[in-house]
Amino acid sequence: MFAMWLQSAAGLGNLGSLALPILFFVVLYFLMIAPNQRKQKKWQEMLGQLKTGDRVTTNGGIRGTVLTVKDDLVVLRVQPDGVKLEFVKSAIAAVTTDEQAA
Repeated sequence: MFAMWLQSAAGLGNLGSLALPILFFVVLYFLMIAPNQRKQKKWQEMLGQLKTGDRVTTNGGIRGTVLTVKDDLVVLRVQPDGVKLEFVKSAIAAVTTDEQAA
């Protein structure tokens, strides 16, 4: 079946030689690019909904409670000593408040 398709593609000239790269790009888009775009959009929405009192985890693994949210900064209080740390919003990996409530 595949051999017959190759022969017919070879008979089509340039159209047949373009079919495989186009097919490869379409598969690549649906397997890699589209899921990554959905994940990025969900992460951006999560950052936009940050509020005081949320428990978050940073990319570095630091867990804390949000004290203030500014334009691109977040101030966290981390335990056990209640130290205040300032992070850029993009350093927040996940909001864990909802997970603890469940």
